[in-house]
Amino acid sequence: MAPSAYPGVAAQAFEDSSLPVPRHSILVRIAHWINAISLVCLLVSGVAILIAHPRLYWGETGTVGTPALINLPIPFMLGHSGWGRYLHFLSAWICVLNGSLYVLSGAVGGHFRRDLLPHRSDQPAAVDRRDDLDSGYGSLQRVTYLAVVFLLFPAIIWTGLAMSPSIEAVFPGLVTVLGGQQSARTIHFFLACLIVAFFVVHVAMVWREGFWRHVRAMTIGARGATRARQDS
Repeated sequence: MAPSAYPGVAAQAFEDSSLPVPRHSILVRIAHWINAISLVCLLVSGVAILIAHPRLYWGETGTVGTPALINLPIPFMLGHSGWGRYLHFLSAWICVLNGSLYVLSGAVGGHFRRDLLPHRSDQPAAVDRRDDLDSGYGSLQRVTYLAVVFLLFPAIIWTGLAMSPSIEAVFPGLVTVLGGQQSARTIHFFLACLIVAFFVVHVAMVWREGFWRHVRAMTIGARGATRARQDS
């Protein structure tokens, strides 16, 4: 696991697990928890919206009585989830603003160049997966974080905007290239599943490397010694 529980931290890659966890800046700590809370709100509100109509379509329109691309095996409660849509919209913009701050600070501070871009020392074919995940920013982590930040998040923002009738009226090309509003909704759903999977793996790795130690580092910024690795 990376020494940071948040991919926005510009931290040195630690090869010796006995070294202390780096202290996170106040900006990073605040941004991390804003991001975590907004993602939870997006998940809860997204599920509420999906339960209101658990069917996915392809094209411009899709309603009850028309063939669905996918019928999700969850309870069908037809109707509009007003609170879910409001919370989803609010949380999405908080996440976008928070993410924009992260990208800006990462670009200005050299985080992407220093910690996430591939290194010459990387061994693409003969990489030790355990070391890659347990120490610093390994090549696998760098590729994953770059994909999430610069591909997955922009794509889910794009598909989310494409579901808005007002956005379609002003920028119809953003929707047309995706195949229609219902196509955007279907793509949005699968992108959200990928983000949830990333979030689950991220938390699992933090737990494996010392959950409360990382939580302390990401709240009060306290340093603490990492747990010793077990010889396999």
